[in-house]
Amino acid sequence: MHADPDGTFRTREKLLTRRGVLWLGQTCNLRCHFCYFLDRIEQKDHPEHPFMELEKAKAICHALRFKYGNTSVDIQGGEPTIWRHIDELVVYCRDIGLHPTLITNALALASVEKCRGLKAAGIRDLLISVQGLGDVYDEIVGVRGAYAKQMQGITNCIAVGIPFRFNCVLSLKALPQYVDIARLAVSTGARAVNFLAFNPFEDQKTGKRSTVNVPRYGDVAHELDKALDVLAEAGVEANVRYFPLCMVDERHRKSVYDFQQLPYDPHEWDYDSWAWTTEQPQRMKWGPPSAHHASLAAVTYGSWVFASRVVGTPGSLRQRLRVRVGETLRAYPAARATLKNVYHLLAYAGGSRRRTRPLADDVALVPDELGRDPHVYRDNAIARAQDHCHYQYAARCDECDVKAICDGFHGDYVELFGSDEAHPIRVGRKISDPLHYIREQVKIYEAGEVARPFGGAAGAADG
Repeated sequence: MHADPDGTFRTREKLLTRRGVLWLGQTCNLRCHFCYFLDRIEQKDHPEHPFMELEKAKAICHALRFKYGNTSVDIQGGEPTIWRHIDELVVYCRDIGLHPTLITNALALASVEKCRGLKAAGIRDLLISVQGLGDVYDEIVGVRGAYAKQMQGITNCIAVGIPFRFNCVLSLKALPQYVDIARLAVSTGARAVNFLAFNPFEDQKTGKRSTVNVPRYGDVAHELDKALDVLAEAGVEANVRYFPLCMVDERHRKSVYDFQQLPYDPHEWDYDSWAWTTEQPQRMKWGPPSAHHASLAAVTYGSWVFASRVVGTPGSLRQRLRVRVGETLRAYPAARATLKNVYHLLAYAGGSRRRTRPLADDVALVPDELGRDPHVYRDNAIARAQDHCHYQYAARCDECDVKAICDGFHGDYVELFGSDEAHPIRVGRKISDPLHYIREQVKIYEAGEVARPFGGAAGAADG
């Protein structure tokens, strides 16, 4: 381990994250064209649009800390800095040991007093959405003058002493600026940069993706490799989310976090608590929080992906049929939900929900200090990729030695561009360990995590 002057430390060892997430409400001061929640932001009568009250936010954070064992939380909106109770919630989270991060566009932080308020309240750091530079940023977010405010916000954070990281969606409009965004991160002292593939996880399902705003992976890869080189040379952590492993150069595959790798990023979300906070009662103003699920296993093995005792081969006829049915019923959410409920009742009648054989069960991952089973987290990752997000594999993926730890191509992307860009990675043996590449990446951990069981809880051997 290597300790930094600010108390953080860096290590290659990987443990399951203990970070949760809270959505305050989909009210925002920008209109990013790729926003997961754009419909909810535009529709003021949507149940998730208005900000929730402080007491409900506190109740959710209390559950994250004491039910799920989370020790940090990403607080987001919409835009959390414009919520009137944000300083009070930051104080509450700090006091219960749930260290708070805000996912923000930083425009409101153009007011240095706003920065000072967050600093005094006990904010740990910020994850700032830097989606482009200059006029390109203003075009992407739909507000003229937004970039100047964001840059002032970053300047104020530096002056006040609030650490920050960058998020950047790999959109087509920003494609020529990936390298310059990396340089901005280096020059401003950003702790890390996350590059996120443009994927439809929420309201994007309504059809906003097109060849006008989604870049081809091959075009992204060329500029992304150069941006990752800039960050590597400067010693800045870089993470690439939801991107096929074959589409980045081998030297950067340690930075690629698909669903199976995501739980090992300390700045990403715990699948167990995330499964609860993503439910609508935890994302709307009205009503109390919903009941907690029995376990992550109960959530995981209810997925269609685990319909039989042995998981079907990704890209198989059964998987393609399931995806086709899901796409057909997308316009009829009530019918889709009913069909799934009937399926689950038949498949798991009598409470016989059982752990099925994962795609690769020969990896020696052991439970962490909370007793969380990494195998369940990996299976949950598979369900998220294939069931929730309809990822698919190209025909050539069958020749790839790392197929078992890669999500493949998002279903929506395949509809736009196909999957001919895929090219098999050959390492001489089949890899089943999700840490195979990321084990080599040095990651930043917060000072309070030094007491966690590094040195054995995440040990694994390649399968």
